[in-house]
Amino acid sequence: MPKTALRKEKWTLSFEPRLKRVVIREARKRGMYPVGLLEQVVREKFGSYGYSEVEDSVSYVREIRKGSRKHLDEAFLKEIRAWQRSRS
Repeated sequence: MPKTALRKEKWTLSFEPRLKRVVIREARKRGMYPVGLLEQVVREKFGSYGYSEVEDSVSYVREIRKGSRKHLDEAFLKEIRAWQRSRS
């Protein structure tokens, strides 16, 4: 049986001109439409399993590492201990 096509809603979004230029430039680099790039970014950032929708795993890991450099070691260890307590 053929799959039914998803019905997409049409939205109108207002963007800052500089942000719009960045989105269009990045979409051209990737060879896709700007709306497709925006959908991809939203899926990556707001997906229930954030890692499963990642298209570019290298840049995703880079972002995580940059964020982790900003955390102090003590705060990171406290977070791990709290996570371990919640799992047991």
